[in-house]
Amino acid sequence: MSKAVQFDSYGGIDVLEVRDVPRPVPGAGEVLVEVRAAGINPSEAVIRSGALHDRWPATFPSGQGSDLAGVVAELGSGVTGFAVGDDVIGFSNVTIEDAVRNARSSHAEYVTVPANQLTPKPAAVPWEVAGSLYMAGATAYGAVRAVRLVPGDTVAIAGAAGGVGSIAVQLARRATVLGIAGPSNDAWLADHGAVPVNYGDDLPARLRAAAPSGRIDALLDFFGGGYVAMAVEDLGVPRERVDTIADFDAVERFGVQSAGGADAATAAVVAELADMVARGELEVPIAAVFALDDVRDAYRELEKRHTRGKLVLRP
Repeated sequence: MSKAVQFDSYGGIDVLEVRDVPRPVPGAGEVLVEVRAAGINPSEAVIRSGALHDRWPATFPSGQGSDLAGVVAELGSGVTGFAVGDDVIGFSNVTIEDAVRNARSSHAEYVTVPANQLTPKPAAVPWEVAGSLYMAGATAYGAVRAVRLVPGDTVAIAGAAGGVGSIAVQLARRATVLGIAGPSNDAWLADHGAVPVNYGDDLPARLRAAAPSGRIDALLDFFGGGYVAMAVEDLGVPRERVDTIADFDAVERFGVQSAGGADAATAAVVAELADMVARGELEVPIAAVFALDDVRDAYRELEKRHTRGKLVLRP
């Protein structure tokens, strides 16, 4: 037997349970990974609530979690390129079809993963960083790529100190980056090449004042709550250069982009990000680490929405 986080119905944090379940068995083309670290993400809290049932349904009892890093424990038939004992980084689900077959399951001691969703973990990448790299990293990668930044551009990033935003700030450095966050994050943003701009009153005017050209060329929204409307209506950002992962109503209303993790959900992207971490070119801030048994406490912290960087579970 092994432990895994599951829930039997949509609801609040209290529906999460850590249960004893049979240790998974890898099928053809799959790898059994003993999980050493697994990041948690805001989207998982929204999925658990049922608010995204039409987009990302849960099949009950539902597992939870996509990010993972760990050690190869067993190989399914036909798997090449990995051996028992290898350190790996990967992810457990990508598509709606994955969700229906309950592949959302990395918050556990063991998880089976298709071999093509794994990549070797560089020794220089800590477990906590490796285990929280996929969702935030791929989402930041896909969003930054979608708005096609070039030198001379100015991009505003809402939620710039969160799990996704803190990575996007660094990936977007070919442009001038205006990081929208609270004042407690000013020093971190400045240290990572961004111009901090605190959220609050008169934000459009303060963003223009902070932009070298006085113009905002693109906006990435990792927070929601009106930033897309601000970009289009107040700042005049072209709609094709606005991307949100948090405001789906605004996507329908304004016709902006919603590129994110699904647009960069490949082991090759994870490998590229991991290599950047190993070379010291990318920092993934770790806000806190929780034991698997403390998963409810981890989500209570996450849902405050004031975390700098990533929260991680360690089975």
